Amino acid sequence: MFVDEVDLHVAAGDGGNGCVSFRREKFVPRGGPDGGDGGRGGSVYLQATTHLNTLVKFTYHPLCRAQRGGHGEGANRAGRAGRDLHLDVPVGTVVYGADPDDGLEKLADLAEDGQSWLAARGGDGGRGNRRFTTSTNRAPRRFEPGRPGETRTFRLRLKLLADVGLVGYPNAGKSTLIARVSAARPKIADYPFTTLSPNLGVVRLDDERSFVLADVPGLIAGAHEGHGLGHRFLSHLERTKVLVHVVDVSSASGRDPVSDFDTICTELARFRGADDLPAGGVAGLSGKPQIAAANKIDAVDEPERLEDLRRHLAARSVPLYTVSAVTGHGLPALLEAMWAAVRERSIDEPDRPPQETA
Repeated sequence: MFVDEVDLHVAAGDGGNGCVSFRREKFVPRGGPDGGDGGRGGSVYLQATTHLNTLVKFTYHPLCRAQRGGHGEGANRAGRAGRDLHLDVPVGTVVYGADPDDGLEKLADLAEDGQSWLAARGGDGGRGNRRFTTSTNRAPRRFEPGRPGETRTFRLRLKLLADVGLVGYPNAGKSTLIARVSAARPKIADYPFTTLSPNLGVVRLDDERSFVLADVPGLIAGAHEGHGLGHRFLSHLERTKVLVHVVDVSSASGRDPVSDFDTICTELARFRGADDLPAGGVAGLSGKPQIAAANKIDAVDEPERLEDLRRHLAARSVPLYTVSAVTGHGLPALLEAMWAAVRERSIDEPDRPPQETA
């Protein structure tokens, strides 16, 4: 099950209490205080890993607690420190502070494999009575209790890390396309909203060129406001370099391809991400390079639908490729165009190059 948003409660371990103890041995009846300090409580860390692609485990385990520190003991023995708790999350997880008064505040963006972030700090251990020995008080009975560990609540949101994102109306053929060009196996059926969660696939053009392709569930008018879960679907496109519009040019949908394209463009322009990026800005969705794929070319029975779309896209300087995800017609040229666009964008964003295999 794909889960891309959860609330997580974490509790760091409390520190151990200090000890009140006095050294009592044969021939040493008044050996003085020897109470040890309490151990530090374990901290909670979030760590990004490529071995996960969903936050589903936190749905069933929303509370995670680290080990508390051990209490101090006699003979100046300090309590054992509590073990730190490392929680694995998928690469691309964004952490927000779920404060009911201040709303969501972005705290961390775990976008790299192995990246770690301290979510809750463990409490310090208390001091034992030997720490309170002075020149005037040689036998103190004072000690410190351990300090409590931090308890915090976060909202985790997963934003897919993909080079190319497929967008379009439901049942436009996006899932069929990604299944054709990669090893991804999404659910495919002849009805709208077959895909209810994003799918990732690695497209390999040759031994040295590959990129990650994301199939986002179909969008509808009002998606930027959350209609049809569109707001959550659009958030997965924020990290992509290139957007590919998959447009159904057959008459089976009963919709106009030009209208479909314009509607999706409007939703991309109006979408404001969780970080309140300016819509349509450089960091917004509509500012990304875009390519159009006229899909189901094998089922075109009204050629004028394709020609209208071609003229409309030419006026907007959006390259158009005619393809059939079922037969594979035109897909090699489309994939080369995707790679070229990703490569060009990577020059502008050198920190995120496309995946390449030696």
